[in-house]
Amino acid sequence: MKPLLAVITVVLALALPAAASASLASITFRSVPVTGGRPLPVTTGRFDLVGVRWHGPGSVRFSARATDGTWGPWLAAALEEDDQPDIGARENAATGGWRLGSPTWVGPANAIRYRVSGRVTDLRASLVRSPEQMIPLRAVASAGSPAIVPRSTWGADESIGGEGPGFAPSVRFAIVHHTAGPNDYSPSQAAAIMRGIQLYHVKSNGWSDIGYNFLVDRYGTVYEGRHGGIEQNVIGAHARGFNTGSVGVAVIGTFGTTAIPAAASRSLEKLLAWRLDLAHVDPLADVTVISGGSERYLPGVPVTLRAVSGHRDTGQTECPGNLLYAQLDAIAGTSLGIGLPKLFDPAVKGSLGGPVRFTARVSAALAWRISVVDALGQERAAGAGRGPVVDWSWDASLVAGTGIRWSMGVEGARPVTGTFGKSTKDAPLALVHLAADPVTISPNDDGVADIAIVTYETTTTATVTATLLDATGAQVVEIVPPTRLPAGEHTFSFDGSGQPDGVYGIVVRATDARGFVVMEQLQMTVIRTLGPSSVSPPIFTPNGDGKGDALRVSFFLTAPATVRLRVLHEGVWVATLFNGPLQAGKQTITWDGTKRLGAAPDGDYTAVVEVTDTTGTIAATLPFLRDATPPGIRLFSRPLRLRVSEAARVTVRVNGSVRHLEAAGPGYLTLAGVRRIRALLVVARDAAGNQTVLRRP
Repeated sequence: MKPLLAVITVVLALALPAAASASLASITFRSVPVTGGRPLPVTTGRFDLVGVRWHGPGSVRFSARATDGTWGPWLAAALEEDDQPDIGARENAATGGWRLGSPTWVGPANAIRYRVSGRVTDLRASLVRSPEQMIPLRAVASAGSPAIVPRSTWGADESIGGEGPGFAPSVRFAIVHHTAGPNDYSPSQAAAIMRGIQLYHVKSNGWSDIGYNFLVDRYGTVYEGRHGGIEQNVIGAHARGFNTGSVGVAVIGTFGTTAIPAAASRSLEKLLAWRLDLAHVDPLADVTVISGGSERYLPGVPVTLRAVSGHRDTGQTECPGNLLYAQLDAIAGTSLGIGLPKLFDPAVKGSLGGPVRFTARVSAALAWRISVVDALGQERAAGAGRGPVVDWSWDASLVAGTGIRWSMGVEGARPVTGTFGKSTKDAPLALVHLAADPVTISPNDDGVADIAIVTYETTTTATVTATLLDATGAQVVEIVPPTRLPAGEHTFSFDGSGQPDGVYGIVVRATDARGFVVMEQLQMTVIRTLGPSSVSPPIFTPNGDGKGDALRVSFFLTAPATVRLRVLHEGVWVATLFNGPLQAGKQTITWDGTKRLGAAPDGDYTAVVEVTDTTGTIAATLPFLRDATPPGIRLFSRPLRLRVSEAARVTVRVNGSVRHLEAAGPGYLTLAGVRRIRALLVVARDAAGNQTVLRRP
């Protein structure tokens, strides 16, 4: 058991600067001593929102002193470990291994004190001044949308933040959050909370903007969140590994034991009804999403989610609180019934020059129509029908050209439109499906993630080059010299030779015979901090027999780093064995097979070692088998035989004679030549070393 440090109370007070004229909010950072001692002297000052970050597996609580001199309750610094950008996103590099606490609104205050338990280092406070402003919150509504307060009205600071927003090809589901702050704020404080969260996410966390796409206050006011457009598929920073293709909606407050107010619930239903209908998503549908990597799911794991999911469905968190989470199915059901009729899951398969099939679902058995028009607006084809399913095929084998558009509609429903490209016979140059596996390499010759394989596809013959860029965008080296390649899939490798640790970009450029140029870029990270890693024994048998009862995960660090070691069973989190800073050198961490509640079951497991330094995060995935169950043996007669439950080596001493048998799997072993048993001893041992002994008499 790790030693628990003494609880430390630190009182921090400071004079905060006035908000800058360009912004309605300001932020001050302070390092907090965590080595004990007397509280710091209390001075005058002012802040309204608090967030903390630290290194180490310990926990932090804090209390704020209101400007009237009264101390508030002790509050847990709720972690934001999954309220973050996706792994590999440029925003994610700014976290640098810190454990991030959620921003918490405390109201007008001038001092704060901390209690630290467990191992906590480098505790830093972000204190945000976000005063109330008597600004009318004018909401606007686009076609079919609820009234939404735009960023310009609630006071978003457009001068902060870095790169512009990223956009997903589509929105497939929504994730509902709560902000984990107080529930008793006033309407004017709600807008101040918005400004405070944005400033904290940008200046403290290093993100490009506020993480949520939309927020809803307890009065039912809906706010525009991350910039990029409320009707656009903006990628947020609210659910690590599941940001792309989702819309993140946070209700301001905490709803673990307090129910969401009726006004907020109604606005949430209307918002989800409109935004999911915009994407033609059925609020009651299930979707399968490939995880980008979170506290709960490894990258690449397929996860089935509801179209209206809670944050706890994608990460290890209590968000959005038990009571709000319990309402999500009802909220989704109500959202489905708002704004009927609706079209769901529209799809067009095929292209010009061949067969094309249009499909969709309708919220009721209604008349539907599909139309295809050319660049001059002349209808080239049409199909119609009635029912809950749209399914129409069109023979476009003799059709070519550009500007050919299609539409799918049901009277009263939001229509779907699209444009066909050229026929496959005269397709333009395109560079698609650029990807790297893995996206983070550790070129230390240990045989794990030493080399990345980059794949891409060109649609026509082209001259291709690949170039490595540093973090500033400057060219470092040419990975692939100009090479003429036919249409199809191509690959090249990148091993980081001669390059220091860091975040890089790989730009692939293709030029066709006409001089038409297309370029695509992906991010690549080089980290050598994690050296050789291993797990032993490969078959783990925590059955208390003294053999193989402890699993040892060993790895080598070339430099100090923050390490998180998790155990997963079939891709799902089971236990976190370590989370904190470690020095350079060989490290070994053991596991006895237990989890938070009881023991883990037998089966295939993975130990995941994640190492984070100032460059980024590298992970080693180490498979092992847990088998603590001995083989089962039963004795049968007529004919005399043994029933074995699994593959095992079986030694039989019968009537003084010894024989050695092998069971390739579950089944029977015949004891040939034995008519009557006077004395029998059977010892069965499986591959894990688990042993069963059977005696007769």
